[in-house]
Amino acid sequence: MVNFLFDGPDDAATTIALAHGAGAPLDSEFMQVFAERLGAMGSRVARFEFPYMAERRKSGKKKPPNRLPQLIATWHDVIGELGVNSLVIGGKSMGGRIASLVADDAEVKGLVCLGYPFHAPGKEPGLNRLEHLEGLKTPTLICQGTRDALGTREEISGYRLSATIQFYWLEDGDHSFKPRKASGLTEGENWQNAIDAIGVFIKGL
Repeated sequence: MVNFLFDGPDDAATTIALAHGAGAPLDSEFMQVFAERLGAMGSRVARFEFPYMAERRKSGKKKPPNRLPQLIATWHDVIGELGVNSLVIGGKSMGGRIASLVADDAEVKGLVCLGYPFHAPGKEPGLNRLEHLEGLKTPTLICQGTRDALGTREEISGYRLSATIQFYWLEDGDHSFKPRKASGLTEGENWQNAIDAIGVFIKGL
């Protein structure tokens, strides 16, 4: 059984399941802001943690992410409990990447990735991060910082990706959408812009 943290109305037309990234839990500031504001916009938002993060919360000891099969199995458990009717899945970095691996099989309504890790820092993309994106059928929104070290705008322009994938670019944003001071933008503005873009995307599904 998955432990969820819910935001937004119980009778919302759309439920958004959000998974955390590799290093921070479901109640990080990033996850908190996105969940609460998307909930305030009318969606029901369900946050959860992968087993390694839930164990870290209990023990206080940092553990690396579970292996890929267990991460995928956790997403299937989440979808099984929430139901696929009007369900959008996704999350921060690793959480969104794993969601992208199960979205088509689960036949969910949509996919939202908040900073997709197209490759490990300083490395070339692996097939398990790109290959499935070429034939992805699920309507997808990827919110990505233009200078994300795990996939910049310039790098991504050279990738072959499914036509179902649309991007919303956060100007000068890093992997958490934080811009440099010289840009004249703020992290909070980029977060809100991404949240607004998700709202538009969901209305169009």
